[in-house]
Amino acid sequence: MRAPISVVIPTLNAADTLPACLAALMEGLDAGLVRELIISDGGSTDATCAIAQAWGGDIVAGPASRGGQLQRGCAVARGEWLLVLHADTVLAEGWSAAAAKHLRGGDAGWFHLAFDEGGMPGRIVASWANLRSRLGLPYGDQGLLIPYALYEAAGRYPDQPLMEDVAIARALRGNLKGIDAIAVTSAEKYRQQGWLRRGSRNLCMLLRYAAGARPEVLVKSYRR
Repeated sequence: MRAPISVVIPTLNAADTLPACLAALMEGLDAGLVRELIISDGGSTDATCAIAQAWGGDIVAGPASRGGQLQRGCAVARGEWLLVLHADTVLAEGWSAAAAKHLRGGDAGWFHLAFDEGGMPGRIVASWANLRSRLGLPYGDQGLLIPYALYEAAGRYPDQPLMEDVAIARALRGNLKGIDAIAVTSAEKYRQQGWLRRGSRNLCMLLRYAAGARPEVLVKSYRR
């Protein structure tokens, strides 16, 4: 029997963080869960693609847009399940056993979020993220494990530069469950911008998107 999971990671100049992300996946490979690694790159100019190839990854190249990159990466996946990860997210030890248990069902699953540092502010933001996820809105930095058939039925990732994770979560509403494992993501952007400022900014973006703002408009504010 072939391993069930295709891992899909969107990248753009992720050479600094990708190795740790990939190293954590070895646990799933050893457990017979990971069938293939697909790196959907948006035009990296650093060593991202060389690192991915050294780890045995297949490269899918195209314009930089996280939604579009995920759409392209998932389109070539051959596994019965998709494990979608960000390049700066590391699945904590023990994730493969929890994932194997989740595979017995038919729902999509999200991992519990933690930050690689940040002290009390990081724990507060992570607690909010996990509460939001229990309410049906996990973000991409938590990882998503989804049956390919359910992914297709949900309409796939939209080709948009921002809020693609919110869009797919909406489409999967009622079919999302927490996985008893942790995804540790980078706190770098919070360190640079401040926990309160970054958290408020993310919430503002979410509210604007929910109110109907187009992702192409939101991404301009996000990049500023």
